[in-house]
Amino acid sequence: MICGMLAIPGAFAQDVAAPVAGNGTSDEIQQFCTNIADAARDQRYVLQKKELAELQAGVNERITMLEKRRAEYEDWLKRRDDFLKQAELGLVDIYKTMKADAAAGQLELVNPEIAAAIVMKLPKRQSSLILAEMAPDKAAVLANIISSASDPNTSKEPS
Repeated sequence: MICGMLAIPGAFAQDVAAPVAGNGTSDEIQQFCTNIADAARDQRYVLQKKELAELQAGVNERITMLEKRRAEYEDWLKRRDDFLKQAELGLVDIYKTMKADAAAGQLELVNPEIAAAIVMKLPKRQSSLILAEMAPDKAAVLANIISSASDPNTSKEPS
């Protein structure tokens, strides 16, 4: 049996291709590499340009989406501000018709910033009567808020 295996050439030996003695010299190899370098570089540039175009399209799509959302938020904010102005005007009208002692009692329970805004929009005589009817500490808080609101050195931009 061993004799049979020996008769098959290369049964156990691997066929290894011997390196082909190249006719090309290292100059030819260098020239070949130099010749294809520009084409390879151009191909890389084309691939990079394509990738950048795809990225730019994605960025443009996101910008469009964000602009749409911003428009929606601005519309919502405008509607909210319009509602608050209407509510504020209605609230001021309610306090205009109230007696000073009743208005003072209610404004003492309201957020001081809101109370100060209401007092500022009322006629001066009525505002002074309401502040006179309030507890001194509450009236002082409102007076401080009102005076800081009219201070020209106070920034208009909240930050």
